[in-house]
Amino acid sequence: MSQAQIDTLASLFDSAIEVLKTNGELPADWQNNSQITRTKDTSHGDFASNIALTAAKAAKANPRQLAEKIVNALPENQNIRQVEIAGPGFINVFLNTEAKFAVLDDIFKLQERFGLSKQFQGQKIQVEFVSANPTSSLHVGHGRGAAFGMSVANLLEAIGYDVTREYYVNDAGRQMDILATSTYLRYLEANGEAVTFPVNGYQGDYVRDIAQTLKTQHGDSYVHSFTDNGKDVAEDAQFEINNDGEKVLLSGDKEAHIDGLIANSKALLGDGYELFLNAALSSILADIKDDLNDFGVRYECWFSERSIDSEIEPVLQILDEKGYLYEKDGNIWFKSTDFGDEKDRVVRRANGQSTYFASDIAYHKNKFDRGFDKVINVWGADHHGYVPRVKAALTALGIDADRLDVVLVQFVALWRGSEKVQMSSRSGKFVTLRELRHEVGNDAARFYYVARKPEVHVDFDLELAKSQSKDNLVYYIQYAHARVCRVLEKLETSGLQVDDITGAEKQALLVAPSEEELIKLLAAYPSTLLRSATGYEPHILTNYLKELAALFHGWYDGNRILPVSLTSGETPSQVEMDLMQARLRLSKAVRQVLANGLSLLGLSAPSSM
Repeated sequence: MSQAQIDTLASLFDSAIEVLKTNGELPADWQNNSQITRTKDTSHGDFASNIALTAAKAAKANPRQLAEKIVNALPENQNIRQVEIAGPGFINVFLNTEAKFAVLDDIFKLQERFGLSKQFQGQKIQVEFVSANPTSSLHVGHGRGAAFGMSVANLLEAIGYDVTREYYVNDAGRQMDILATSTYLRYLEANGEAVTFPVNGYQGDYVRDIAQTLKTQHGDSYVHSFTDNGKDVAEDAQFEINNDGEKVLLSGDKEAHIDGLIANSKALLGDGYELFLNAALSSILADIKDDLNDFGVRYECWFSERSIDSEIEPVLQILDEKGYLYEKDGNIWFKSTDFGDEKDRVVRRANGQSTYFASDIAYHKNKFDRGFDKVINVWGADHHGYVPRVKAALTALGIDADRLDVVLVQFVALWRGSEKVQMSSRSGKFVTLRELRHEVGNDAARFYYVARKPEVHVDFDLELAKSQSKDNLVYYIQYAHARVCRVLEKLETSGLQVDDITGAEKQALLVAPSEEELIKLLAAYPSTLLRSATGYEPHILTNYLKELAALFHGWYDGNRILPVSLTSGETPSQVEMDLMQARLRLSKAVRQVLANGLSLLGLSAPSSM
């Protein structure tokens, strides 16, 4: 049954309810929130409705008795063969044979648009995801946010939303200063200065590469002695490894040390400091953009944190005028506890500098000022405590906090055999997203990133992702698509052709239980897509594709598509040819739905494997 027919069935029940309202058997203001679901057991019909159960209380009637009245009030419909009442009051609907195959007509008619809807047309939604600090290349943890965010955005577009994908570029603040100073120190090294590199600096080779480029471009024009750079700077942290293999602090302060180096670098370089900051930022950001683009992840907007500097003070002024700011210990605090947060938050420090939270308040106000009906933030699980304070700020500003949804994506652990790979962006000793993609491919990476609920931790098995077996789910799904393509190739080499008209005329021959299950599952695709999109749950779609592929493989292995007589050189009978065309039609429908689902997840649908 197609989605259009589901809508028709819902309309029939609505008509019956109106009859009962007119007769005074249901209150005139009763709202129909019942569900029509596909039955798992065909002996219970094709579809079941719980409408009598949901309406029984309002009608002050026994559900089974009310179900009888609803059934009697149902308008006639040529697609319905039989209606039964089951259990406590479920209404089971049996379809005519022709109606069961309507989904195949829809698939062939709509092709790549099958399953798409305009349900949320006219609504603007923003999905912000990844937004990693541009201080290093993306690692495998960022990859999950990228795959998840892009899949969610694609799904929302599929049900009609006007979607803007956004990357928030954190190009301001202390981390950028650490990056700029790290680059400058490597520049000094490249020019022969003896540098004791700070523990808290960015130590990856990419920083050396940026510094070497600056040396090539500018020579020693910006060289100052490292002695001057380290003047009056607090001692750096000193560590030792104890007997348990743990790093123990002996002396020093890594934060104070790097802050001193930053201050001295700014003083020594003057305007030249921006050269190192911008060089590092532009190089790393370009790398991130290339990486994501190669991963099939695109954005409509790259939003610079620097661009909202001028919006921070006005938004703090609004909060102050509303009475939500106060001073304590020289700092300015936001009364986030008034809105359910566990403690109040600093928005401006005693030194006059606004906090990252203050800029985030301004950023989120900016989002809604741009006219989005809904905003989705895809954040790492470590941002759990940040959600209440952001929602508190929105509420204080008079913005409905329910318009903001935050999806927290759990961490990824990468395994090489039995060895867990450690990741640290500061040390530079991490596995990049690019390295992962090169090893297992984009398809495997994207699939396994979204194949589980976002709140579930992912152990990424490299060996499984590269294997060509049914245990490798993405391979298993794609192989189902390729299998259909292979059948069509065999058909051509046999001198036969696909006849879609005959396939449609003879589809009543598809009577095997597995064929009926396949058709029913194909019909479930639009509702599955809708549920996956509205719940921000791409794993619902991956599970559906896995189920469809498994059902197809089982059917394919147990039912010949091409007549056996072809392999023996005999002429197939007309019955064999008719059944072949019907099964080809079903196979092509499966192939189309697999391709549609894979496309929404950003995966390829190969024709051979």
